[in-house]
Amino acid sequence: MKTNLKTFSSMMISAVFIIGLVAFTTPNADDWEVPAKYKSMENKYAGDDADGIGEDLYKQHCRSCHGKEGYGDGTKAAELETEMRDFTSEDVQAQSDGALYYKSIIGRDEMPNFEKKIRGEEDRWMLINYLRSLAE
Repeated sequence: MKTNLKTFSSMMISAVFIIGLVAFTTPNADDWEVPAKYKSMENKYAGDDADGIGEDLYKQHCRSCHGKEGYGDGTKAAELETEMRDFTSEDVQAQSDGALYYKSIIGRDEMPNFEKKIRGEEDRWMLINYLRSLAE
């Protein structure tokens, strides 16, 4: 009986340690490191989305997770482990266009990479311009 109790105690200590380790190492949106190349990337098309390309791309690729208005309340958001960001929030809107480009196009973890799905550079920037318009 003592051996079983020792084994159980050891397993519980290990489990608590592992849970604590995972809790402190799981990345969240606030610690998403953006490479310098992207932080300083300039949007040659800033403010331009007269044809609605960015909005169309958002509807096609982003709305299901990030929601119709960009609040992070899309139909698939609850299925994900990652907390959806509110695109209308000050902390998202304060990021550089290049940082938003990196996070939206390159992605990480549950945020997919869209380099192959959104091939045109101008189209990618139209999406970023649309994300900017959500704050208005």
